[in-house]
Order: sequence, then C-alpha cells, then structure tokens
Amino acid sequence: MIQLSGIEKYYQTGPTRTWVLRQIDLNIGEGEFVTIMGPSGAGKSTLLGILGMLDAGWTGAFDFIGHPVHHLKPKQRAELNRQYIGFVFQQYHLIDDLTVYENIETPLSYRDIPKGERQAMVADILDRFQIVGKKDLYPNQLSGGQQQLVGVARAVVAKPKLILADEPTGNLHSAQAREIMELFRGLNRDGTTIVQVTHSDENAKYGHRIVQLKDGWVVAA
Repeated sequence: MIQLSGIEKYYQTGPTRTWVLRQIDLNIGEGEFVTIMGPSGAGKSTLLGILGMLDAGWTGAFDFIGHPVHHLKPKQRAELNRQYIGFVFQQYHLIDDLTVYENIETPLSYRDIPKGERQAMVADILDRFQIVGKKDLYPNQLSGGQQQLVGVARAVVAKPKLILADEPTGNLHSAQAREIMELFRGLNRDGTTIVQVTHSDENAKYGHRIVQLKDGWVVAA
C-alpha cells in the first residue's frame, strides 16, 4: 500500500539546515497495523503528516496504492487524502463553529454519499462512541477527552482504507483508551491499514510491528 524511498525533510534557518527526517525507506502493506515510536523530536509526527499528504515540503519517492505522490499536484494529493485516509490528530483539529454531528459528517460530505446514508453512518458512529447526547454541542463545550473521541469518530466514519493516528489516546482515561484501541484492532481485522504514533507501550502491543525513529532516522523496522 505504501512505499517510501529516501524520504527527507529539513528546515532552513539562514545557512543552517535542521534535518527532521533522513533517508526514510519504509514499506507498509495493506492490512498492516504499524506503530511508530521514538523520543520527542525524532520526526514521528512529521512522518505521519507526510503519509497523510498534509506536508509537501519533503524530497524522495512516495507511492500510495499505485499513485506516485511525489509527482502529484497539491489538489491531487488532497483528493487521495479525502478518498482513502482518516487522520486522528493529537490536537483534535475539530472545526470550532460546527457541532459534534457536523464535525463527524464532514469527511462524508467530500464523498458522493446520499444524505440519508450519511445520516445513518453518523448516527451509527455517535451510538458506537456513546456520544449521541453530545451531537448538538460545539467543541468548546467538550472536555479534552470528549474532543478526542469526536476526532477518532470523524476519522473512522467514512471507513477509510488507511487510518493515521497521532497519539490517539493521549487525552483519554485508561478505559476510553482501551475502547479506542480495541476499535482500531477491530477495524484492522476487517482490513483497514493503521499507522499510529504513540509513546504508549500498551498501545504499541496492538500493532503488528514497531518502527523506531531516532534523530530523524529509522533505527528499527
């Protein structure tokens, strides 16, 4: 599904180059559950952003289900993202002026899904996450943990082929965290490819393998 070859990224400050990722070679097969780990500043979230086509400032080759992302224009990358990828952000990234219901429905609005079917899909997710009572609230009326649950619900509602999760349980208490990880496990069993960034050894156990980053380099895969 994913082939990365020689992926590199750096920030230029005057004459100084600060490298974030160096010579990343990584293959992720369809149906895998991969965990990316490493110390703070290792490049984990940057790598996830590249996989999600949210970051364009990199060099190297990136093929995604047969599409050469490194040759695609921004609009084409955005379309691939919308069609195939669900992203769970560490900082939620909910839309402040949309309700919980509308935030969850947003990914479905980019697809050619009839309104009645969209409503049924959102209702199912609200029920599964036990947040039906929150559907008319706005993000600023929710706790951090509730916002995280909504972020995960939004990521999975459209049944994407690939879920990218950046510290998906960072703001959840342990019982909620287990529920989310079990949900990911179930989705993975059904064929969804999952790549998560986490500091949690407990969360890492849900994956098939661990990719270790250090100082921008892959040191184990």
